[in-house]
Amino acid sequence: MSFRRVVTGVNKEGKACIKWDTQIEPIPMRKGFNNIPMWATKKLPCEMTEEDPNNWDLGTSMAGGSVFRLAKYEPGVIKRWHRTDSVDYAICLSGEMWMQLEEGEVHLKPGDVVIQRGTNHNWENRGTTDCVMAFVLVATEGGADTGW
Repeated sequence: MSFRRVVTGVNKEGKACIKWDTQIEPIPMRKGFNNIPMWATKKLPCEMTEEDPNNWDLGTSMAGGSVFRLAKYEPGVIKRWHRTDSVDYAICLSGEMWMQLEEGEVHLKPGDVVIQRGTNHNWENRGTTDCVMAFVLVATEGGADTGW
């Protein structure tokens, strides 16, 4: 499964235009998990750039910037407990997901949103179908890059 990414820009005449219209192929990261990088900024407030961030070495979050990605989790995905130096907006788009915390967990269904604020957590798909999540990670002041 690939995902279409349409990015707007401004042409030489100063008119709004389509800068890129590309298919983004999922990147296998570990058994049962695929990263689908969509966009990122190197700093906040963000600056417009002619670079395609998908050519950058993107980790989970970017110090001083933001990362937008989709993620596909297969049933039984391998656990990866982690914490990021960011405020993360996570939206369940399809399937079901369980977000585990050090104390408690929550079951997510399509349309559910999590505001994840720099806490240790894990994503677990206990369902029978793939789960697709959208993530927007916004750096916290003084935070570091978080890799895979």
